[in-house]
Amino acid sequence: MILAILQARMTSPRAPGKAMAPLRGEPMVWRQVERIRQARCVSKVVVATSSDPADDPLAAYLVSRGQTVFRGASANLTERFVRCIEAAGPVSHVVRIKGDSPFVDPGVIDEAARLALASRADYAGNRLRRTFPRGLEVEVATAAALFAVAAETPPEVAACASPMGLIRAQPERFPQTGFVAVRDYSALDWRVKTPADYAFARAVYDALHPADPGFGLHDVLDILQGRQDLARWAA
Repeated sequence: MILAILQARMTSPRAPGKAMAPLRGEPMVWRQVERIRQARCVSKVVVATSSDPADDPLAAYLVSRGQTVFRGASANLTERFVRCIEAAGPVSHVVRIKGDSPFVDPGVIDEAARLALASRADYAGNRLRRTFPRGLEVEVATAAALFAVAAETPPEVAACASPMGLIRAQPERFPQTGFVAVRDYSALDWRVKTPADYAFARAVYDALHPADPGFGLHDVLDILQGRQDLARWAA
């Protein structure tokens, strides 16, 4: 089974509560869930958040919508990932998606997952050589590799490192492979980290979502060509 883990929380320092900020009438976190579910290679989606009381409204909302949520220690993302995998059942690979990425592209998820399966690498994704806009990062790792780094990483290190980063840092131990975009779009940043970023995301959703809820990377690029008001926010 390929498990997608979406990291989400309410305590972003620059845009608190952004996970629940609306995009076309639904919280951003729900729009992300919808998009991840469109990936053909993903068997299950779990939203991983913390056990901090600040994340209670987020967890309650998702559960009310029938979405599986896993809550763990806010200070140790690696441990949270491992516990999430254990709770999900037999998992071969894990897809990591960050909660500041409302433009996550199902097609890019599938490309990463297929590459991971075909190559049999422990890690596959589009971060080894950055060519995609920030906010479209997709990383896939084997559950075995994630369990390995979790078991051997001291808690003080795990508290300030991502599980995927721990794997990326050991290419000689964990075979890795990547893929790139047709052009270099790495100068673009489509993450939602500030109120201005959220305004950009809302404007793009207003422009594209009504006609195609599954709009992708090239749809956003196309509309930026004709909308200078959006283009100035996109970089």
